[in-house]
Amino acid sequence: MSQVIQPTIGLSTPSPRVRRLTWQQVLGKIASVVLIGLLTVYILGPLLVLLIWAFAKEWFYPALLPQAWTLSWWQTIFSTGNFGHSILLSFLIAPVVTLATAAICFPAAYGFSRYRFRGRWTMLISIFAINSFPKMGIYITLAGFFYGLHLIGTFPGVVIVQMLGTIVTATWIPTAAFSAVPRELEEASRDAGAGAIRTFMRVTLPSAKPGLIIALILTFLSSLDEAQGTFIVGAPYYQTMPVVMYGLVNGYPEQAAAVFSVLLTLPSLILLLFVRKYIIGGAFASAFRLH
Repeated sequence: MSQVIQPTIGLSTPSPRVRRLTWQQVLGKIASVVLIGLLTVYILGPLLVLLIWAFAKEWFYPALLPQAWTLSWWQTIFSTGNFGHSILLSFLIAPVVTLATAAICFPAAYGFSRYRFRGRWTMLISIFAINSFPKMGIYITLAGFFYGLHLIGTFPGVVIVQMLGTIVTATWIPTAAFSAVPRELEEASRDAGAGAIRTFMRVTLPSAKPGLIIALILTFLSSLDEAQGTFIVGAPYYQTMPVVMYGLVNGYPEQAAAVFSVLLTLPSLILLLFVRKYIIGGAFASAFRLH
């Protein structure tokens, strides 16, 4: 017995309901797009202008782009002894300051996060308060102290004075990173037979890794951009890129200062791309819980 299939007449699949936006929602989306656009121009605009100036030979108003392009200023920066030496000096001092700061501050940060002792918060606030005072006054005061210790115009003197600006970042961020590591994980590792060192290397350190990496990068960039203390303690023998840039503002055309600005900006952009997975992924934000 064959089954007769009757055609379905007048039936159709219901179309999905289209959600209509209200005029308030439309205005909100337009405002968000405009705000994001303005913020992008505000952040990337100066960087784009600096990049163009670094390759511009002639650029006069009202032209949107330079009338002539050149690489001569890059050649001048790298071929002139003073400029080239300042670049090498900056990228030599910054890693030393970063490693020295980490060697001192990371163990202190672990102690602040894992031990409760009298004066703990007072010490943390005191470290944070270093940046609450005008640094120029602190540097001038230290210059007299460094003079008595024969540290003026020396490499160790420059490293020490730059560490005054990096100690806050390298202490607070790692303290928060270590505090965010659940103690239950460490206790479980100890219960499984792991020693204190193995527990730290296999459990605590990997969990705190995002915060430690960010602290190292911010410390490096802070040292790379420091100028006031380096000028007071290191002159005339140790003149880094930011120190030399002060002389370029008045003594050289805009192109020379633009080249130095690009050289100072590139490390920030490269390191930001390197740590973007920690920032976007939320691992960095989870480290900021001080108990």
